[in-house]
Amino acid sequence: MVFQLPVSRILLLLTLFLAASCSQYEKLLKSDDFQRQMDAAYEYYEDEDWVRAATLIERVLPIYQGTRRAPELSFMLANCYYRRGDYILAGHHFDRFVRDYPQDENAQEAMFMRAYCNYMLSPRPSLDQTPTRRAIDQFTLFINRYPDSDKVAEARDLIAELRNKLLEKSFLSARLYYDMGDYRAAIIAFKNSLIDFPETRHREEIMFLILKSSFLLADNSVPDRQLERFQNTVDEYYAFIEEYPDSRYRNEADGFLSSSLRVLDNYPANDLTLDY
Repeated sequence: MVFQLPVSRILLLLTLFLAASCSQYEKLLKSDDFQRQMDAAYEYYEDEDWVRAATLIERVLPIYQGTRRAPELSFMLANCYYRRGDYILAGHHFDRFVRDYPQDENAQEAMFMRAYCNYMLSPRPSLDQTPTRRAIDQFTLFINRYPDSDKVAEARDLIAELRNKLLEKSFLSARLYYDMGDYRAAIIAFKNSLIDFPETRHREEIMFLILKSSFLLADNSVPDRQLERFQNTVDEYYAFIEEYPDSRYRNEADGFLSSSLRVLDNYPANDLTLDY
């Protein structure tokens, strides 16, 4: 016959065990026995109790600075924060490890993890992309520092993913100017986006929106500015159809050309510098 404890008894035993464990941990924190604290930190680390391990490492690390234990404890501390999902603190400690122990056996992994923490902090494209740019820079440094690492391929894939996020951010920011009716700013932002990300999947749409913004800017300008701006619209039209002659935007683009030429036909010939 198998003897089974009642559920209430099991819960009571678990409660007593946890209480005793917490009591021992609290006493350990108040102790001045740093060797014991360090030993316990290793035990908690092995048990994946990242909170207690990190707390104890923070207490003993200043004591062991300058000793052979310091690099290992520093790396463990960074990893504790990473395992807890605290990527800001983890990134800080991995960065510190890279700077303090560049020749350590864990320096390569720390350098990769420093970048990876910023990758994890990278937000959706509509938000500030500072962590994204920082991650790209740090992954690039990692590749240059450790070109033979088995993590180079992963780093390159992550850079491509992050770069695509910057691409989307660039497009969304330019599109915002367009949606707000600030066509001059939209033209500048769209052109900068093409310079920074010529491979963008939005290239056709961006070139069309440059043309459309150019036309709308001219159409809403005072008469003294319209000549130059409608001439710019004609230039943007030919740049667009040269690259995308069969574009889905072709009919609308042709309409901008026709409207621009009708306006320009009202100017004296010697005022025009068109080439069409």
